[in-house]
Amino acid sequence: MTTAEILRKIRDLRVLVVGDICLDRWMSYDPAEALPSRETGISRIAVVGGEVTPGAAGTVLNNLIALGVGQVAVAGVIGDDGHGFELRRALEQRGVATDAIVVAPGLQTFTYTKFLNRQTGKEDLPRVDFIDVTPLDPALEKQICDTVLCRLDGFGVVLVSDQAETSRGGVVSEGLRDLLSDVAPEYPEKTFLVDSRRRIEKFRNVILKPNQQEAEEACRRLFGRIDYQALRRRASAPLLVVTHGGDGVLLVSEENEEWVLSRKVENPVDICGAGDSFSAGMGTALAVTGSPAQAARFGNLVASITIMKKGTGTASPEELLEADTGN
Repeated sequence: MTTAEILRKIRDLRVLVVGDICLDRWMSYDPAEALPSRETGISRIAVVGGEVTPGAAGTVLNNLIALGVGQVAVAGVIGDDGHGFELRRALEQRGVATDAIVVAPGLQTFTYTKFLNRQTGKEDLPRVDFIDVTPLDPALEKQICDTVLCRLDGFGVVLVSDQAETSRGGVVSEGLRDLLSDVAPEYPEKTFLVDSRRRIEKFRNVILKPNQQEAEEACRRLFGRIDYQALRRRASAPLLVVTHGGDGVLLVSEENEEWVLSRKVENPVDICGAGDSFSAGMGTALAVTGSPAQAARFGNLVASITIMKKGTGTASPEELLEADTGN
């Protein structure tokens, strides 16, 4: 199937993204305005402008919207704070359905604040992260699981984004992992694809999409050696998709292992979010083509465009068609 055909078919898809959604705050500051505080003498960070975008799982959502997916929704948790309000508004402005978001009173919305030097355009100050390290309340975990379960019938693609790197994890708890492992075999016609930074080996019966580092770390935790087939078998995964950056993607199935090479990109601008853009492309293309190799090529094509943009960029259909023709 050609890139143009894939793009036409994904217009009819309904995609649910489940997981850790956060608010990215991109703040422009002016060093020339760094006046010291009268009370403490500490120089201020003088923010003179900025914008907010959905981040973490929100980067996947941004890419799905840019690709032209027919309907996009998110299931996750936000706090009842100002950052949560900004995040929901940013999602709705992009056309993402937010009715499956659980609002948890007292919870701090997962937020990244990044400072860009107005004079240089570079991010050169420490990032300020708003995180929550308290254990997930059992009642909240059940509410999340119930919310996801009652919405599965309405979507053909489920993309799981387990991005929290705190010790307790995030929205994708043990209970939610168990739920997904139980229901995925009951929906063979649906595409379940999981991306997890620290816990990829704890999922079952779904397509796993770690990068090389994540896959190798999981193998070492389990076996003390790197063995992708053993990892796939341990997880009862129908497919293990191991991304290797510019070297391509290794597809590991029960039948064989296959390399899908990437479109070569010289001097990428920013690789942040490349894995999320690949997931959006791979998951949707797999749903419409049924071919892991074609889906991996499409995911690589999407990522090859997003890494040439500052921040967590997206790829439009026009850019994809132009890049595909250029090959």
